[in-house]
Amino acid sequence: MSYSDGRILLSSQREGQVSRFRAWVLFAVPLAAILFQVYVPLFFPSLRFMELPLLVVVYFALMRRSQISALFVGMIIGLAQDSLSSKSPLGMYGIVNTLVGYFAASVGLRLDVDHAFIRFLLSFFFYLFHQVFYWVLARALLGQQAALNWTQVLVLGLLNAVIGAALFHFLDRLRERA
Repeated sequence: MSYSDGRILLSSQREGQVSRFRAWVLFAVPLAAILFQVYVPLFFPSLRFMELPLLVVVYFALMRRSQISALFVGMIIGLAQDSLSSKSPLGMYGIVNTLVGYFAASVGLRLDVDHAFIRFLLSFFFYLFHQVFYWVLARALLGQQAALNWTQVLVLGLLNAVIGAALFHFLDRLRERA
């Protein structure tokens, strides 16, 4: 499957190539994303909008095309993000990232996710899904009366989608060659 094929939908599960990564990539990339999320906004508050752990969950789920491994990646990254963040209760990001990972892997089975435009759209969609589902959980489980600012969510979703498309291109270079 290449960019020039022009196909977006996969006709069979075998058609989508499962990407493999070295063990250090599966460890170092999520760790770097989590540390970026925690420490960079302390020095550069304007970068607080970047959701690199979410984008890493989406990337690995799309590329590996396995719902079970995506569940574990989302859970581990989400719980690590919860444990290092003082602003969210333990388990909130774990639940949301687990669901994002599962649904992203499910989409990865059906779509050719090597297209840059598809990656952009999926990054945008899963950012919106993440924000809305976090808001629903905060209201339902924690009883918080937080408002959801749709304009801000849409703008930040577009910014994260642009960052996600660039990040995915960089992470493609870390895949093992077949």
